[in-house]
Amino acid sequence: MPKPIVYHIPVCPFSQRIEIMMRLKGIEDAVEFHVVDITKPRPGWLLEKSRGTTALPILEDEHGRILKESLVILRYVDEKYRTDENYRDIQIARSDPYERALERLMVTREGPFAVAGYTFVMNRDRAKTEEHRQKLLEHYAWLGEFLDHHNPGGTFLFEDFGLADLVFTTLMMRFWFLDYYEGFDLPDAPDYARARRWREACLARPEAQQVSREEIVKLYYDYAVGSGNGALPEGRAVSSFTFDPDWRERPMPPKDKYDRIASDAELGLV
Repeated sequence: MPKPIVYHIPVCPFSQRIEIMMRLKGIEDAVEFHVVDITKPRPGWLLEKSRGTTALPILEDEHGRILKESLVILRYVDEKYRTDENYRDIQIARSDPYERALERLMVTREGPFAVAGYTFVMNRDRAKTEEHRQKLLEHYAWLGEFLDHHNPGGTFLFEDFGLADLVFTTLMMRFWFLDYYEGFDLPDAPDYARARRWREACLARPEAQQVSREEIVKLYYDYAVGSGNGALPEGRAVSSFTFDPDWRERPMPPKDKYDRIASDAELGLV
């Protein structure tokens, strides 16, 4: 029987969640990953599978059935592969109903958290920079308080890195583009100490090293100048998300996102 297939973008935070889940469970080979180039129109065969939607990832199970939305796929993978070959429990989500409810409550914040970070990096109005900074800080403050309330003195939501921590990890990795393009960091203040400790521990997890800071900064340059999802900024012919040339061969992008849009040549895209 064929393996399930995940159609994904390697640098996408929502796709990376599935990769981290697989590694945490020790089942990296249970699912095949098929890379999709978002700088090109979606192929007809993929649109047929997705019923016309372009968002990734999508999962095709061994029977050809399709699932969409990363959180849905994440939970599906966790529940489908509950035990290993020795019948040991390898489920990542909490089994206790109350603890699982806490996970779900924390995860309800991931959408607004993502929006706050992505709208911040895509903003090109200097007058609104501080407003965006404060919105993201409010999310970090809420997360820190939530973590400290439910696991006082700990690091993660529970005793170890779990589902809720995983969901936010990939977004916090993408927010490396805020460190680079906006000089963003959590204030060195008591209100953010818990969130800072949690963030650093999540980013250091060995299961979550599929992408690097340099890769994020280079590939997300177009977001920094207001163009997302593979759209081309004004005056440009090649997306910063292109596979060729490889991101490792390109120079670091300029940081002056408010003043101009770098050329394809300056970004090492031609």
